[in-house]
Amino acid sequence: MKQPEIESCGIEEIDNDEYWPLSGKPYVDMILSKSSVKPLYNLYMPKKMTSLLPSAGAPAVLTCGRKKWEMFYDGAKSNHKFNEWRKFVDDNNLKEGDGLVFELSECNASKIHFRVQILRGDFPEELVPEDLEGGNSDNPIQIG
Repeated sequence: MKQPEIESCGIEEIDNDEYWPLSGKPYVDMILSKSSVKPLYNLYMPKKMTSLLPSAGAPAVLTCGRKKWEMFYDGAKSNHKFNEWRKFVDDNNLKEGDGLVFELSECNASKIHFRVQILRGDFPEELVPEDLEGGNSDNPIQIG
């Protein structure tokens, strides 16, 4: 049976399911700091979200685009971190300054599922003055 073709809207990220409207379920957004990416890989869920998650932890799935990452959310015992966060960061080439939106689509004691959107923090090169380096917390780009 032939699969129906998906009509392109002309925006690659939307065509690849990287961006979508939020569904009304709980979500949290964050900007990645130095400690969230290489080499430390520490991402702590904000209290707004941890209050909805099992404090004892649970298996978790992060879905981004058409890919899934299985990991374990460690709950309160490890300051609300994911144990395989490094793989998600590396596979998606995440950098300091990138934004993430975590939308909680399923949550119970045996499974947590987040849909994740990545909003790249790259500042358009044509807008950065030639004599200015920046784009990180040590040397930020100042607008205005």
